[in-house]
Amino acid sequence: MKKASRRARRMARHHRFHKGAPLNLVSLMDIFTILVFFLLVNSSSAPQLPRQKDLALPKSTAQKTPEENVVLVITPQSVLLQGREVARVEDLLALDTEVIAPLQEALNAQRMNRQLRRAEANTEESVTIMGDENISYALLHKILATCQQANYTKIAFAAHQVAKPAQ
Repeated sequence: MKKASRRARRMARHHRFHKGAPLNLVSLMDIFTILVFFLLVNSSSAPQLPRQKDLALPKSTAQKTPEENVVLVITPQSVLLQGREVARVEDLLALDTEVIAPLQEALNAQRMNRQLRRAEANTEESVTIMGDENISYALLHKILATCQQANYTKIAFAAHQVAKPAQ
């Protein structure tokens, strides 16, 4: 029988004493547990309103959370419905009419899309208005009249929730 070379014996001895490290499942389970807790904490069931950088909402102490519905954003420059620009504020203030035609058309189209998705004809539609705290009352009056003409009768105003003062 042929003797193994010195190199072969040395490699066999090396592999016998230096086996691969076993997979440590404890560390892996810790990582997945932390990941699950992170996802549970950061996922909320309350609907979130879209954020606008140039929009300063008024403050409120109301406890009721907003329902998920059509969002109408009034920035100092423009009026947006579901994130799409409907009209410019300076153009709306210059109008003589009380009802804003482009906004009414957009609200009617939005109602039709929502009814097709829900497959029910609900006569009362709801809208959340996110208006800058410095918009003029004349503009707000026109927007409310337009919402009423478009059959959006449940109107909610978005505001930053602040804590009630301690008594």
